[in-house]
Amino acid sequence: MSTPNPQHARIRSLEGYHEAYHLSIHHPAEFWAAVAEPFTWRRKWDTVVDSDMAAGRNEWFAGARLNITENCLDRHLATRGNKLALIWEPNDPKERHLRLTYRELYQHVCQFANVLMNNGVEKGDRVCLYMPMIPELAIAVLACARIGAVHSVIFAGFSATAIADRVNDAQASLVITADGLNRGTKQIPVKRVVDEALETCPSVRKVVVVEHLGWPVQMDPERDVWYHEETDNAAKTCPAEEMKAEDPLFILYTSGSTGKPKGVVHSTAGYMVWADYTFRNVFQVEENDVYWCTADIGWVTGHSYLLYGPLLAGSTSLMFEGIPTYPDAGRFWEVIDKHSVSIFYTAPTAIRSLMAEPLDNVLSYSLDSLRVLGSVGEPINAEAWHWYNEHVGKGRCPIVDTWWQTETGGIMISALAGITPSVPARAGLPLPGVLPVLLNQDGSEIEGNDQEGYLAIKQSWPGMIRTTYGDHDRAVQTYFAPYPGYYFTGDGARRDENGLYRIIGRVDDVINVSGHRFGTAEIENAINENPNVVESAVVGFPHDVKGQGIYAYVICREGACRNEADMPRVEASIIETVVAEIGKIARPDKIQLVSGLPKTRSGKIMRRILRKVAEGETGNLGDTTTLLDPAVVDEIIRGAK
Repeated sequence: MSTPNPQHARIRSLEGYHEAYHLSIHHPAEFWAAVAEPFTWRRKWDTVVDSDMAAGRNEWFAGARLNITENCLDRHLATRGNKLALIWEPNDPKERHLRLTYRELYQHVCQFANVLMNNGVEKGDRVCLYMPMIPELAIAVLACARIGAVHSVIFAGFSATAIADRVNDAQASLVITADGLNRGTKQIPVKRVVDEALETCPSVRKVVVVEHLGWPVQMDPERDVWYHEETDNAAKTCPAEEMKAEDPLFILYTSGSTGKPKGVVHSTAGYMVWADYTFRNVFQVEENDVYWCTADIGWVTGHSYLLYGPLLAGSTSLMFEGIPTYPDAGRFWEVIDKHSVSIFYTAPTAIRSLMAEPLDNVLSYSLDSLRVLGSVGEPINAEAWHWYNEHVGKGRCPIVDTWWQTETGGIMISALAGITPSVPARAGLPLPGVLPVLLNQDGSEIEGNDQEGYLAIKQSWPGMIRTTYGDHDRAVQTYFAPYPGYYFTGDGARRDENGLYRIIGRVDDVINVSGHRFGTAEIENAINENPNVVESAVVGFPHDVKGQGIYAYVICREGACRNEADMPRVEASIIETVVAEIGKIARPDKIQLVSGLPKTRSGKIMRRILRKVAEGETGNLGDTTTLLDPAVVDEIIRGAK
């Protein structure tokens, strides 16, 4: 056996990858101990890993004591204190951007950590954040971690109902928000949405409001305080709370196959080591890189690869408030040239939307600073990969097509930039520590290459989900019970003739819309709230820009749709209900009003049939004789046409 050493924290060659991978799978404790060694620990671990995958119990670095912000900030001050940590680019290019060095970011984080404590937040309390993509969001997240509060960021596009669900599940004591936000030409009154949500959230004692747009807002004198007033006199130092390795760091809510969003919990030490390791190796980061991840911090990509990963590595991370098409479709490329971005990480949805715009929007910019390109959220199709490679990377930038999930904490399968193979429509090889397998329906492993099956992970890794907040049994039933001894991803995959993995889509009742997962039950529950609706069924279908769109089959109440003239009104009403219950990101792309749904005699909806109709593949629907009313399928097909 080779002896692991800290050099394995950075892979520099294909041979180095294979050596690191072998060690990580066959000697995981020794491998990860060496990788974790350089971090700042208050106390080292007693055991590196203690895992029972069947029970959904995975502990890493048990016995260790640390604070993740000491590793993101404090340890860099002596050597990188004057280095840029965060660049903030506003929605409007005419507004001034902001730059914060590691020392300045440290001071801002300490100030707001003191504000949180002054407002009654203690170690272990949950804090929810519903905010624009502004520096105060990054500062607030780190401030929570500084004092041991568990942060839960809610994407600032969710409705008041969706906010209330998440705040109540977490039993948050404090919420952080802003007066409003900019998103392209739109301005959204986020404080007003929060106020509506908190009408049904008795656990919340305080709300901190950032003055971002200068809008007048309703301030509850007993509950609401201004961010700037609270931080003005706060001290710029704050001792970091000592945390156990397995103490929760954050909760991030994600949709599942049932209606209620589940709070994915990530712990402190394992997540830290995984975010840092994957960031350094996938992107092959160098000291002088300017790195830009376009994701919102409301999603896990923003947590791991805009905030924690880059700061743990001592990198410069760019944070963008706007959208790729405002004020025009050249905005991404303008920002890259403006800030000399060398690593660019975005979503296939954004790439496909920009492909549809005139090519001059890209060709007008040099993009000479770019060194590495990345893709996240869903598999990038070959056409988009080639466009990205040719017009953005100019044929000289390796592309990393990263596969991972909220639950995995960080990248699992990907090329390592310039080191391991990067092939269009392939995620690539597993990262060290990741042991993927393909399973058939009965749970047997499928051996060899050029095979297809259910993607599962056979061995624990540091960044994996620890539980679902307040309901560990749900985590076990969702991820570990379907195939005991494995983490079940819910994705299908193909292992090609060279052993590279290609992700081929969800196998459960989850729709991946622009990289954001929605449970079909969650959307159906929202549709069914509409007074015109008796029942609904939702499936995904191929969408040129989003990857998957949302197709809703809806049964109307008697009298709601008397004739075709009523249909646009009912469809608009349904969309309005979904936006109110979840948010615009869950808005159905197609609504088909039907008189019935294809159900078995036991009452189960045959989604397989509905998916094929939505995809336009009605030639081979399989056996429909087991349906309660086979004739309803013909009616649905006619309606779809």
